[in-house]
Amino acid sequence: MSHPHITDPASYPEPLAHPETRGIELIEASERHGRARDLFPVWAAPNVSVLNFTVGASLILLGMELWQALVVIIAGSLPWILTGIVATSGPAAGTSGSVITRAIYGIRGNRVVVAFFGWFISAVFLALNWLASSFMGAELLAQLGFTDPVLVPLFVTILVAAITVLVAVFGHSLILRSYPVVASVLLAIFLLVTAFILPHVQWGYTAPSPLEGLPLWAAMTIGFAILASSPLSYSNSPDLARYLPTSTKRSHIIAATALGGALPGILFTSVGALLATGIDAAAMDLGIESALLALLPAWLGPIFVVGVIINTISLNGMTTYTASMAFQSIGVPIRRIPSAVVVGAIGTALTIYLVMSTSLLEAVNLMLQLLVLISGPTMTIFATDVILRRYRYSGEDLFNEKPGSPFWYSGGWHIPGLLAVILGAVVASLFLSNAAWTGPIAAATGSMDLSVPVSMIVTAGVYIALNPALRRGFNKTPVAEGAPA
Repeated sequence: MSHPHITDPASYPEPLAHPETRGIELIEASERHGRARDLFPVWAAPNVSVLNFTVGASLILLGMELWQALVVIIAGSLPWILTGIVATSGPAAGTSGSVITRAIYGIRGNRVVVAFFGWFISAVFLALNWLASSFMGAELLAQLGFTDPVLVPLFVTILVAAITVLVAVFGHSLILRSYPVVASVLLAIFLLVTAFILPHVQWGYTAPSPLEGLPLWAAMTIGFAILASSPLSYSNSPDLARYLPTSTKRSHIIAATALGGALPGILFTSVGALLATGIDAAAMDLGIESALLALLPAWLGPIFVVGVIINTISLNGMTTYTASMAFQSIGVPIRRIPSAVVVGAIGTALTIYLVMSTSLLEAVNLMLQLLVLISGPTMTIFATDVILRRYRYSGEDLFNEKPGSPFWYSGGWHIPGLLAVILGAVVASLFLSNAAWTGPIAAATGSMDLSVPVSMIVTAGVYIALNPALRRGFNKTPVAEGAPA
């Protein structure tokens, strides 16, 4: 691999009008720019999402009362703090998260983890969000007379995927400059939709068969797992923060990232729960996208669908952008732009499969819960490592791939990191409860899904226990906040 530093002025961050050619290379101090608060709209834009409506509605369909659903929604947003903590490693190291995790898994071990875990998480989220726009776009086109059940969803999927890849190709500059506008437009559209939903809400809603005891805890823990899977999947948060100066206060990075993702998520997931109280079961059986559009006036339906598509492009553009650097981090000789095209093709293929085989509600709940098996342990171990290292990473050391280098460990493998994340995933599977798989412990406890908290405790505990050197580092006096790594 070439030396990670960039010395050619032609390789500095490209203007908005040009694609970003930089991949995982280190960001020099002279190229650092921006403020922590710039991250807020970057995370808010993709999280003003129709998936929030879908997940919120599913909480009511699980049998919860409104207040119980709201408690779960707030609790499920707490993992956004971990996303913020992980984001601080970007400015510290000056490179992408898929390179920083070499400190956790070792040079060779990281290649395996990124190749498998990183690509799986990216593909799932690309597919889920493109799936939402495909269903909504197909529903709108059906109202206009285009009813082909195969060609219409395929057309919408491919069109949206192509635009998404373009966003990823132009990269960081486009994302940072355009997402504040995108967030404002989406917020206006979704608040307008909310205004038309609220008159249909049954504020005195009572579940037809109120849950108590174990069934209630089962529903609430399953709901928590679905909600927590979203923030836990964003271990790519360093990629969006890596251009910030090293003097940027860590607390500001954490707050801007966490609040940018959590606030719109809490708001519109709550609206989704309220929405479900005003829709009968027969309407919901037709699909939440159909039920939602039926509540809106004819003029607002197309605007809302456009908003859904814009949101999909913003979220998947960011996901594709960060995933495009994964190939480079595992040593594949491919530049970032063709890598983005490959990522888009993989996500499109999975989306087409889901469009042809499932409903939006079923796909979202199932895929998000299965995602926890991977995202929970990988996010937990990343945040744990950031804290234990006191937010300090050496970009030079991360790019030293020679035997005997600081992160070579045992033949290129860091056993504590690999063992912790594998055990975390195995334990999560024992506590998981969904339509595809119910673990033995979940089955024994009345289908309670404790996969997220248990896997996080196990992963962090094993990693800390097997890293005495890092534990000693944790007890040292930390670097002053905002100081260079």
